[in-house]
Amino acid sequence: MKILNSSVLADISGTRITKIEISSPDIAKKAQAGQFIALMISEKGERIPLTIVEADRAAGSITLICQELGYTSKQLGKMKAGDSLYSLAGPLGHATEIKNYGKVILVGGGVGIAEIYPVAKALKEAGNHVTAIVGARTKELLILEKELKTVSDEFIVATDDGSYGRKGFTTDILDEILQKEKYDLVYSVGPIPMMKRSAAVTSRYGVKTIASLNAIMVDATGMCGCCRVTVGGKTLFSCVDGPEFDAHQVDWDELVKRNRIYEDKEKHICNLDKALKK
Repeated sequence: MKILNSSVLADISGTRITKIEISSPDIAKKAQAGQFIALMISEKGERIPLTIVEADRAAGSITLICQELGYTSKQLGKMKAGDSLYSLAGPLGHATEIKNYGKVILVGGGVGIAEIYPVAKALKEAGNHVTAIVGARTKELLILEKELKTVSDEFIVATDDGSYGRKGFTTDILDEILQKEKYDLVYSVGPIPMMKRSAAVTSRYGVKTIASLNAIMVDATGMCGCCRVTVGGKTLFSCVDGPEFDAHQVDWDELVKRNRIYEDKEKHICNLDKALKK
């Protein structure tokens, strides 16, 4: 699995987002919107899940976008064209149900913008009226603006600091739109607080809402149970039952707690890596 291209989309205030194109003909043939892969950089490394942002069947390649947060994602961001990954598994997870719903809104926050892009593209091709609401902390961290504009009937940006688009949150814009018009579907991806708030907003208007969850995964094939989520009172696994679920049925508070389990260990590993390099 050779890396064909690697580029930095954003690098500001300690936040770095990279775009990576990888040769993978078999995955490219079968990948659909909403699915992801699990990759390993080295034989003894961890597996990390990343959404398939684009699949080029003719070129036999897939494109991933990664925000460098933990040890493995930071190592991945350092890899260059010509480097090879140890393993790549996919496509994993259930594909998004693509059909003509009518009017849809996609809400993406941070690196979640990369995850709504393939879904927005597929929904537009299915004949939907697509409104994309995207948010970032600041203008320099906004990604895929040009790409999303080409597949959206309406494109709205919100930044926390007001450096671009509207100052504020994507969920406030979502609320304003739903007050004025009726929509048939809302699809949300991003930080957990944003997805939780999106679900709370849409529940007031009775709009079907799907959230693509970013639960922690270790194995990504249903064997470890690390990505457990409670949906409608049932225990499900994000990797094999998701990653998309009815946002109104997700136990968001439990998901927040579970996603914090390894925070201290990740910090320890990153600090150890820095110390070894001195």
